[in-house]
Amino acid sequence: MAISLSVVLLLAIILIIFLRQGSLKAGPAIVAILFGFFLASTGMADDIQRFLNSIAETINSIQF
Repeated sequence: MAISLSVVLLLAIILIIFLRQGSLKAGPAIVAILFGFFLASTGMADDIQRFLNSIAETINSIQF
C-alpha cells in the first residue's frame, strides 16, 4: 500500500509541474485524472497493481 501511495504522490507532483509550465492544459489533465479513476475500478486494476509491484520489487532488488 505504501508503494501505491508514493506513486500517486509522484504522479500528482508531475501533473502539477506540467500544469504550471503550461505543457499540459487543464482539460486534458482532468481527462487523465478521470481515466485513472475509472481504470482503478475495472477488472484490470489488480493486474496493473501486480505489474507495478513487480517493477518496484525489481528496482528494489538492484544492488550497486
